[in-house]
Amino acid sequence: MHDVSMWSQQQETKIVMVDQLEETDFLNSVTEKTGSSCPYDVEDELKFDCFPQGNADEELCLKRGCCWSFTDKQSVPFCYYPSNYALYSFINVTQLNNSKINGVVGYLKQIGYSGYPEEIPLLKLIATFETKSRLRVKIVDAVNKRYEVNVLDFLQTEDDILPVHDYDYTFVVNTDITGFSIARKFNEEVIFSTVGVGGFIYANQFLQISSFLPSGNIYGLGEHQDTLRHSTNWQRFALFNHDTVPDKGRNLYGSHPFYLVMENDGLSHGVFLKNSDPMEVILQPTPAITFRALGGIIDLYFLLGPTPQEVIQQYTDVIGRPAMPPYWGLGFHLCRYNYGSMNRTREIWERTRAAGIPFDVQWNDLDYMDTAKDFTYDRNKFAGLPEFVHEIHSVGMHYIPLIDPGISNSEFKSQYPPYDEGISMNVFVKNSAEPDAPPFVGKVWNTVSTVWPDFTHPNATEYWTNQLKSFHDEVPFDGAWIDMNEPSNFYSGTIDGCPITQWDNPPYTPSVVGDKLCFLTLCMSAGQFAGLHYDLHNLYGLTETMTTNFALKQIRGKRPFIISRSTFPGQGHYGGHWSGDVVSDWTNLRRSITSILNYNMFGIPLVGADICGFNGNTTAALCQRWMELGAFYPFSRNHNTDDGIDQDPVALGPAVVEASRKALMVRYTLLPYLYTLFWHAHAHGHTVARPLFFEFPSDRQTYTIDTQFLWGGGLMIAPVLTESTEMIEVYLPRSLWYDYYNLMLISVGGKWTWLPAPLDTIPVLLRGGYILPSQAPEVTTKLTRVKPFDLLVALNETKQAVGDLYCDDGEAIDAYILSQFNFIQFEASSNTAKSSVVNWNIESSSTVRDITILGLSDPVSIVTVNGLPHPNFSFNSIKKVLFLKDLGLPLKNPFEIKFQ
Repeated sequence: MHDVSMWSQQQETKIVMVDQLEETDFLNSVTEKTGSSCPYDVEDELKFDCFPQGNADEELCLKRGCCWSFTDKQSVPFCYYPSNYALYSFINVTQLNNSKINGVVGYLKQIGYSGYPEEIPLLKLIATFETKSRLRVKIVDAVNKRYEVNVLDFLQTEDDILPVHDYDYTFVVNTDITGFSIARKFNEEVIFSTVGVGGFIYANQFLQISSFLPSGNIYGLGEHQDTLRHSTNWQRFALFNHDTVPDKGRNLYGSHPFYLVMENDGLSHGVFLKNSDPMEVILQPTPAITFRALGGIIDLYFLLGPTPQEVIQQYTDVIGRPAMPPYWGLGFHLCRYNYGSMNRTREIWERTRAAGIPFDVQWNDLDYMDTAKDFTYDRNKFAGLPEFVHEIHSVGMHYIPLIDPGISNSEFKSQYPPYDEGISMNVFVKNSAEPDAPPFVGKVWNTVSTVWPDFTHPNATEYWTNQLKSFHDEVPFDGAWIDMNEPSNFYSGTIDGCPITQWDNPPYTPSVVGDKLCFLTLCMSAGQFAGLHYDLHNLYGLTETMTTNFALKQIRGKRPFIISRSTFPGQGHYGGHWSGDVVSDWTNLRRSITSILNYNMFGIPLVGADICGFNGNTTAALCQRWMELGAFYPFSRNHNTDDGIDQDPVALGPAVVEASRKALMVRYTLLPYLYTLFWHAHAHGHTVARPLFFEFPSDRQTYTIDTQFLWGGGLMIAPVLTESTEMIEVYLPRSLWYDYYNLMLISVGGKWTWLPAPLDTIPVLLRGGYILPSQAPEVTTKLTRVKPFDLLVALNETKQAVGDLYCDDGEAIDAYILSQFNFIQFEASSNTAKSSVVNWNIESSSTVRDITILGLSDPVSIVTVNGLPHPNFSFNSIKKVLFLKDLGLPLKNPFEIKFQ
């Protein structure tokens, strides 16, 4: 970063420290200044809320230097900022052009007062032109160091330094009306502008920045239940990790201050505010956006795309590429809360296998533990658990238990080592920021009380690894399900609540569930090694995932599989996510698609919802359709609550079993394609499940569709989302679309189309232009992986198709980085199909057995393979499909097949 510290030091002597009297004089005089800038004909959508606390009156509004206009329209603010509102003025701006860094540095001096305490009198703006398509703007206290997120710093990829001015954007500072703007260079589209927009505020516990948006097509901003494209009709999203039943309007388990916009010309950009403090985001019909954070700094990344997929690539350049999951983790998982015993767990495991349902991973929830204590198991009800896990392994399957962060602290000394060792290593969150403060005590599932590890503490990794290893020595589990890590608490603070501090009672509280930050979580004044829990709350799940990831690598020596409920940007680099305690109903079935698509945009492609729902009782009809959809979640697990009926497929009858088996057989058939998509996410930052507009950004019809989705670019999933429905209407963008099951051409696209959807079938379509690798399915990934590969070729309008296949051993750590993988590319045309071997570094006898080619125009009478005749083929003249059988082509050798 360009060093202007000398200029900064000179300016420090010029800072005017305004006392309370001067502030009062200002607040009493501003009403005289606002009259001319407060016309009463301001359009509602241009009103940026100056009094978000609510209960505003005209006197208080005017004292803030704002305008007052009563309205009976819902959500429109009465008190709003005048167009000339400014609390800061630029006093120095320097353009940086040198061999190391390019950008702009400026200083902003306070010239007014917002009404919020502890405003920062001198700010420093640093705009860094990091890459051709990425710009970073930091606004910090010019004098004092403030908390900022640093856990992502080492994940950011370093790009080669580019020549000066070789950027896709322009950055302009406005010194007349304080603010800055960013525009796309080639068409001058302004993608972000703070000039004359809302009120820029920088107080110790209230940071606010607003901007116009170039269109209302905005996505992201999680975790919430909402439509895929957000409404800009005065929406307010709180970003503060919280344990609650998901529903619209609630702040949920993760915080992701990132959004993606589709501009009106089909181009796309993204914006990420790297800030972990409590936050809310407001969308209004202008369209415009406002960020309000209760601490930290303003640290904005602007990602210029210009395609949606490139925006996500650029975003994961900053927050870290997604982890490569173990191959078995892409199989089907089964769980429920309160199987209640080892015998019951075994019974459900055995009946699911006996039904012939593809099935890879058995889970246990909290009830396997001894009185809800981590790293234990109930030796009465779950006697024989270690032997059961060995049996699971013997048939090529895997086992995952629940592990909560909360540690019981009510046992006598030496009775429960995880607590004793945590005390000796000083790793628990403290009840204040004082170095010698005792551990913070709340309560979760433990019988009496609970303490929480501080995963930012230097000793936390050793502590957590020791506990997991001790348990693994008894019960050789294969992955970790880390729950309740928002962190959740059955008290709001301690049993006595929280102390009266500025952190537990900030000047402003976002619209969070419970209306206070400590609601069913820790006190914000609790102390962690890296700072106050106030600043670190939203990072708790991420830091636990990071620590668990390291521990599992140490213990198993294999690729970790971790599913976490609480998330923050960077989570995808270490593990996955499930969408929490969703309700078993048709509404949540539909909303689960948006959740899956959002988390792929957040760089966390390993994501799923509890299939058939968690809370409440499912029905056979609902579970049948949910099993069909859930077979296409990147992370596919059926799980439900302790007081609901059994909802494993066998429990709900033959129709659910058949639908489950059929859909999961498609999944297992396409696992080579799915695994290759995960490699593209890991290596290049692609999405795995993606919205239609990612592939068809110029088709505005796709912008609102959240009832269909794609795997990569080549496979569309169109689930049934309403009861008693056997025909569905889907939108097919302009392309060739083939029915996966019967291989018939369905449509050339560009229109809505009706598709049959029998009760046992989820519509799945192949897109022209793609080659999908596959294998004949078996009931586990281990059995499926040893089968020969097949290729499913769907030609496009110009009779072309391409595809690829990534293979490694399925669980080696850093296989891609160490080049321990094989990678093969395929291409096809109207008379040729061939392969090229890009990388071959692991021994394999894999072959290509069958190739099916869709979309040919003319019958085929001659086939040659590498120049030799191949008689085993057939051509369906009605479907225009060529079937090449029993090829037996070694995958490691390039091949060329010609047909005429």
